[in-house]
Amino acid sequence: MTAAQTAAPAAATAPITQDVMTIPRKLPEGGKVNLVGLTREQLREALLTAGTPEKQVKMRLGQIWLWMYHWGVRDFASMTNLSKDYRALLAEHFEIALPEIVTRQISADGTRKYLLRIAGGHEVEAVYIPEEGRGTLCVSSQVGCTLTCSFCHTGTQKLVRNLTAGEIVGQLLVARDDLGEWPEVGQGSIEQRLVSNIVLMGMGEPLYNFENVRDAMRVVMDGEGLALGRRRITLSTSGVVPEIARTAEEIGCQLAISFHATTDEVRDVLVPINKKWNIEKLLTALREYPKLSNSERITFEYVMLKDVNDSDADARRLVRLIQGIPAKINLIPFNEWPGSPYTRSDWERIEAFADIVYKAGYASPIRTPRGEDIMAACGQLKSATERQRKSRALIEAEAGL
Repeated sequence: MTAAQTAAPAAATAPITQDVMTIPRKLPEGGKVNLVGLTREQLREALLTAGTPEKQVKMRLGQIWLWMYHWGVRDFASMTNLSKDYRALLAEHFEIALPEIVTRQISADGTRKYLLRIAGGHEVEAVYIPEEGRGTLCVSSQVGCTLTCSFCHTGTQKLVRNLTAGEIVGQLLVARDDLGEWPEVGQGSIEQRLVSNIVLMGMGEPLYNFENVRDAMRVVMDGEGLALGRRRITLSTSGVVPEIARTAEEIGCQLAISFHATTDEVRDVLVPINKKWNIEKLLTALREYPKLSNSERITFEYVMLKDVNDSDADARRLVRLIQGIPAKINLIPFNEWPGSPYTRSDWERIEAFADIVYKAGYASPIRTPRGEDIMAACGQLKSATERQRKSRALIEAEAGL
């Protein structure tokens, strides 16, 4: 799904800090450690802490990993190649817990939107988009967002907290459960993946939750489990410049930039993080990304807003700005939401913009809106409990319009 990511006024761009998820030397009293989202190193430490003999831990880790991530098993009692006593030990100390589906909506075009409840009673949304020969899951990384892109519905919801790695991975597991996408126990991988791609384009700014996003993607990319290669994962950022090189080095996935404007004056309004890291600083960081990550090209996401950023001059300026960067430009017809201060560019204007970009040598696909009838399209995600309707006048005032 794909979302025009969010961004916020300069005063609100500082991320909420959250420690990297680590396993304590002593297991929590009265509570159980959720194994979902632990990296192999974290899972190894957890198993040792719970009493797994050092000589057995590598084997046990591999067995549990396959049960959880290859066959989708959630009950330790069903892990039949483990001894009965060891299964009891696991059940005593651990759990395999996923976000709870509060609602599931299915669009006329087959798009599925999940409202998921996580720890603390908070809610996030994830969206599955079926396409011919592939299926993409758009996952969230935060409850709400620190950033307030003026065109994005998520941006009208304040940040509550970062998601844990387990809550990020859990969105994929929930979708695979719902789609019935697990092989029979003892069987190899299924031939055609229903969830073949992941995009970190849901609620939140992924690079303001870097460690949890990184650890979650390490679990997702592990070849003995969920096994989605890094080229099948796209992370979208509004432009957290200091974390871009780190993303290349520690995740190595495909990168998308929530760009949306060709001048700092306009981008300051649409993507206010631009006040902290402007277009020049952002593009300087992006020029190094393909070399660091072995990524084929960077995707520039560009939402088409009528009479705001959709002129021929904008198209020509965009081409000049990204010159020398291996790139494609995804043109996104604006998806309206209640109280939005913007309207979608006319179709003829979008096509004219795309033609200028294409003739300059860049792929310029126009994204087909998906799931609009269930508010599941780009920039429309927002927790149901946080969907208070602001007046158009208030939203316009906050956007500086």
